[in-house]
Amino acid sequence: MIDKEMQQPSQEVLTALKAGQDLYQFNLSGLDFCTANLKKANLIGVNLSEADLSEADLSAADLRGADLSRAILRNTNLQGAYLYRVDLSGADLSGANLAEAKLQVSRYDSKTIFPEGFAYKSSGAVGPGANLNGAYLNTANLRNADLQGANLLGAYLGGADLTGANLQGAKLSSADLRRAFLTGAYLRNARLNGANLASVDLRSADMTGVEFENLESIAGADFSHVQGLSEHNRARLLSSSMQELDTWNSFTRKTTRASLGE
Repeated sequence: MIDKEMQQPSQEVLTALKAGQDLYQFNLSGLDFCTANLKKANLIGVNLSEADLSEADLSAADLRGADLSRAILRNTNLQGAYLYRVDLSGADLSGANLAEAKLQVSRYDSKTIFPEGFAYKSSGAVGPGANLNGAYLNTANLRNADLQGANLLGAYLGGADLTGANLQGAKLSSADLRRAFLTGAYLRNARLNGANLASVDLRSADMTGVEFENLESIAGADFSHVQGLSEHNRARLLSSSMQELDTWNSFTRKTTRASLGE
């Protein structure tokens, strides 16, 4: 919730919106768009963090990659809106109309308020407890994302940036994590059984209690300075084939065998 007094958007911005002009990556943070008619507006990449969009008409608006973190979207009409990769962290969407809205890879957190009864965990959005089994998240920017307890069975996360992400208790069995960045990620009690960790950057990740039976591959994975990895599990990883252990990680410039010695 925002306590500060809202500023009104400039006439120039309002004119551009009404004319359907491209406001790509404009900074409209903290502005008051309460009850505004933004139907079909082009708002790709626009910064609307902390903006008041209460009761605004954003139906069919293109908000791909926009920042709506901590925005007020109470009773906002978002029917059919394109919300791909939108940041909804801390946003208040109570009473909003999200019918047919496209939420794939949008991000929410524990402070995001969704409309009562809205099945946000199965909407394709990324956040705590999300149901993302088999989801295509290749190269997604999920840096510092809260994915605690998320279902990611068989998910495609190749090249995804999960640096610093909270994956505590996440189910990642059979997931494709090739070349993903998990530097400093929190993986406590995560399930990685059957996952493909080829060339994954796991430096300084917390792997306390991680399950990883029958990994598909660890060729080129970098485990440097991982936390919580028991000697038993380290020995299991070191029992992998010579080919896998001696594969070079092209990003960290280290072999898997060398990384497990640290």
